[in-house]
Amino acid sequence: MSAVEIPLKQRLAARGLDGLTMLVLPAVFFVLALFIYPFLYGLFLSFTPKEGGTFANYAKFFSDSFLYGTIATTLWLALPVTIATLVLAVPIAFRVRLLKRQRLLTTLLVIPITLGTVLVAEGLLNYLGPQGWFNRTLMTFGLISTPIKLLHNYWGVMLSLVITGFPFTFLLTLSYLTGIDPALEQAGATLGAGPWERFKHILFPLLLPGLAITFCLSFVQAFSVFPSAVLLGAPAGPTRVISIAAYQAAFEEYDYSMASAIAMIMGMVQLAIVVAVLAARGLLYRGPAGGGKG
Repeated sequence: MSAVEIPLKQRLAARGLDGLTMLVLPAVFFVLALFIYPFLYGLFLSFTPKEGGTFANYAKFFSDSFLYGTIATTLWLALPVTIATLVLAVPIAFRVRLLKRQRLLTTLLVIPITLGTVLVAEGLLNYLGPQGWFNRTLMTFGLISTPIKLLHNYWGVMLSLVITGFPFTFLLTLSYLTGIDPALEQAGATLGAGPWERFKHILFPLLLPGLAITFCLSFVQAFSVFPSAVLLGAPAGPTRVISIAAYQAAFEEYDYSMASAIAMIMGMVQLAIVVAVLAARGLLYRGPAGGGKG
């Protein structure tokens, strides 16, 4: 007697390929078309230079201090900005989680994200310029005699990145913090632990995985700075970040292969920092990733 043949639909469902699973195909196609393919094409393009061998673009980049110096310049902007936004976001998030009108405040803090970096930069040009409100106010009260130079240098770009990056960092930190069960902190207080001890031994270990992810996302966002560095910095001087080098190679020198190589180097630097942060998180704390409310 022959065995009963199982329908194809049931066999596919047994392997996890049912109608519901097939809904993921549009998302997979979207990722392949907009992320994977451009990355692979850019990687291939970086190994096909106008002149020289396969690695000529990378050799040119690391042999020219005007090019490889952009890595340190970008890190000198991205790392302090990321740390500053985290340092500001953590205490404010601790305070905001106890407020009754938390939604109103978070809505107000989202506004800089909706404005975009270009509009924020334009606003800072008017506010921090030599004849802007900031300098005129300080001069009116006699606090300074000459305008403070806060534009077209390092500080102008940093202020712009902090303004646009803080809401993003704050919202992520607040979401992780509100996910920690308040009963854990209350239990520590019952056992006689003070505010610092509760933060050090209960809240911080539970918040650390979220802070590491927030650091990585904020760093990647700050590392890719371009509009602020052009509008508020000195693109040919102290704020010539690596994205400007890639732009100049692509649209001023029309060397798309070199621009792709710079973009690949940019991605590798970001990946190295992210891997280092995640590895350090694993060394510092190996407990659960959060203390959910249930």
